[in-house]
Amino acid sequence: MLFSKTSFIQASLIAVGIIGAATAWAAEPIEVGQTYLTRGVEPTKGSNGWALVSHGIGENLFSVDEKGALVPQLANDAKRTGDLTWEIELAPGNFFSDGSAVDAKTLAAGFEEVFADNKAALATGGKLSFEALADLTLKVTTEKPVPRIQALFAEWPLIAFKPTGDGQAVFSGPYAVTSFKADSDIELVPNAYYEGAENRSPVTIHKFGDAQAMTLALESGELDLAFGLPSETVSRLNSNPDLTVKSFPVGYQYFAWLNTTRPALSDKRVRQALDLTFDRKELVAAINGGLPAIGAYAPYFPFAAKQARPTDLEKAASLLEEAGWVKGSDGVRTKDGVALTLLALTYPQRPDLVTMLPVVKAELARVGIALETRIVDNISQVVGEGEYDIALWAQHTAPSGDPAFFLNSMLATGASMNHAKYSSKAFDAIVAKFASESDANNRNALALEAQTQLFEDVPISFLVSPVWYAGMSKRLENYQPWGSDYHVLRADIGE
Repeated sequence: MLFSKTSFIQASLIAVGIIGAATAWAAEPIEVGQTYLTRGVEPTKGSNGWALVSHGIGENLFSVDEKGALVPQLANDAKRTGDLTWEIELAPGNFFSDGSAVDAKTLAAGFEEVFADNKAALATGGKLSFEALADLTLKVTTEKPVPRIQALFAEWPLIAFKPTGDGQAVFSGPYAVTSFKADSDIELVPNAYYEGAENRSPVTIHKFGDAQAMTLALESGELDLAFGLPSETVSRLNSNPDLTVKSFPVGYQYFAWLNTTRPALSDKRVRQALDLTFDRKELVAAINGGLPAIGAYAPYFPFAAKQARPTDLEKAASLLEEAGWVKGSDGVRTKDGVALTLLALTYPQRPDLVTMLPVVKAELARVGIALETRIVDNISQVVGEGEYDIALWAQHTAPSGDPAFFLNSMLATGASMNHAKYSSKAFDAIVAKFASESDANNRNALALEAQTQLFEDVPISFLVSPVWYAGMSKRLENYQPWGSDYHVLRADIGE
């Protein structure tokens, strides 16, 4: 962001090779452990935009602060100039890590690539086009009406970057990449053109395939920050005088995708039975933290649902009987000679979900549903292929502080991340109203209406609003986690 004279001197020295990037900064590298790592540094690919912001490499035009409020980041303000047009005023004094200014022309080129390559970017406003009216004035034209362009530019696909012409990019966040090893680690140095760079340490982020291994690395002194600790390790870690453990609520929801195209789950009654069988209190107890989910959003959001999701095994059994699934002598239901056996998936990057999987299996057995379970690393690819019945999933459902993005990008008919293959004219009609509604209270009401439709159709079953844990060495004992995993590495780390 803001450029300083000291930072300029250091950047110049690095550029001409007089000092090395790894030795130019304030201290030894901060060692960070996580169970996830960006899949690459190409900002338009998959969920890389999310990860690159989380890693402190990229920024957005607008963002959400620790209180959940929508705030400017690289932009100052935005004003509507027509039904489909906006002008965004950029903040002066921001620079990419190569020293070039963050200006409208450069951002326009980057955003054009995002909308060409990443279908998730299309969820709210459709395809956008861009024009630089001045160095710090960006004209945006949307395909669909967007009542709050600020919220759209806080969505994770819309990371700001400077294209370099080879599929790579330069970013404006407090850190810059010096080395990236897929599925292993990423080495970062302070962005010399970001204010306070001279007081910032290099960082290495290590990916752990197993959260227990990450915990052991923290205990052995190999890490300064372990983000996303297993809840069952917290009491042990709290007894270690050299470590600090902090819990924090997140905007994530743990939920189960229910694949509506599979033979058994194409029947809404079976999906409703599953939803009534899940015991959310039992799942919370299994992961030692959080709250039973009440809907699509964490309970502190004004657009969260208001009533607890029920568990009713008797009603679930009745629905299964009505759908033709009869319990046999072995306790498993069958229909036309076929057993009601489902395949459930989850992924190791979210340890809580792995813990929940056998609990879900036991819960479904109570109503005569047999469950095969599998843990896969490449969950997005596997569910995208559609060969599953249930997928336990973790998702921040309001990353921009607004309810519409999740509903548009993950549940609307044909949405790129609609892994349930859900299609409902009634639901789509509700969600379409977000495009013309700017009043916050009315948008909250639309979100509640949309959730009610989801509770009826059950393409997705909301399970837990989690609490997460981060562990710190004495070096980072003042670190305060917030914003789920979207703001792990921030400019103030180590202060």
